[in-house]
Amino acid sequence: MNAAIRYLAKIALAGGIALGLATVADAEDKIVRIGFQKYGTLILLKTKGLLEEKLEPQGYTVEWTEFPAGPQLLEALNVGSVDFGTTGEAPPIFAQAAGAPLVYVGYEPPAPEAEAIIVPKDSPLKGVADLKGKKVALNKGSNVHYLLVKALEKAGLSYSDIDVSFLPPADARAAFEKGAVDAWVIWEPFLAAAEAATGARQLANGTGVVDNHEFYLASRNFINAHPEVVDTIVASLGEVDTWINANRRDVAEQFSPALGLPKDVLEVAVERRQYGVKLITPEVVAAQQKIADVFHELGLIPSTIKIADAVQK
Repeated sequence: MNAAIRYLAKIALAGGIALGLATVADAEDKIVRIGFQKYGTLILLKTKGLLEEKLEPQGYTVEWTEFPAGPQLLEALNVGSVDFGTTGEAPPIFAQAAGAPLVYVGYEPPAPEAEAIIVPKDSPLKGVADLKGKKVALNKGSNVHYLLVKALEKAGLSYSDIDVSFLPPADARAAFEKGAVDAWVIWEPFLAAAEAATGARQLANGTGVVDNHEFYLASRNFINAHPEVVDTIVASLGEVDTWINANRRDVAEQFSPALGLPKDVLEVAVERRQYGVKLITPEVVAAQQKIADVFHELGLIPSTIKIADAVQK
């Protein structure tokens, strides 16, 4: 009898442990981990707490992690520490070429004025053609990588005509101010901040050169397991975008505390973008494929990729 009781107790204990582990696993599955950068609709979504309001009734909690740029964010997505995030056009191309299990979820309208090639205010350089033989700083694999390639092409130069220095925004800003680089290719709000603080001049922005889309991306495992959560995130982004378009004067005021940047700098950054999240279209896929093909031709990615493979069917 005692042996039978001990046997049943073991079964009950094992069942309890299994149930406990399942409960822990379920709790972990209910965490949505979002990566964001220092600007964009996602950070306003975080500030407003709208997503938490929508997901809490479903038992989900949200964890937010800030990244200095898109490549770092997608590296985190690749290793499974982020489920959803936002980057520009170039980072998902580099990430897909490296085998990251990402899926394009949505995109924001083109914002060509929101990135530029800048030089110090007293620089003798007057145009992109003057960059030949000069040192140019940029964040490797970021959106501005493509801007630089296309701007050089438009000016009659090749990528090999310049000396590229790969630096994240903070380090690039320091190198720019010290005169360690001749030019810096950068995006908002770092662009407006540098212009305001240093008097930097634009040699060119993306107008007539690149679209400069912002993309929302999810890990394939996450979107397969939680499609309803991704739908909720996109719908929430749409609500925030609608609010931005109706309250542009208030946007900089709300961004300022979250970013630690002056309101007047952010007012400039806000006006250089358009807002209105949309689902991925064949036209956008084709535009991304063109960028991927250019990067492969330049040897920036090791092999050809198909953007359509990273779009949810």
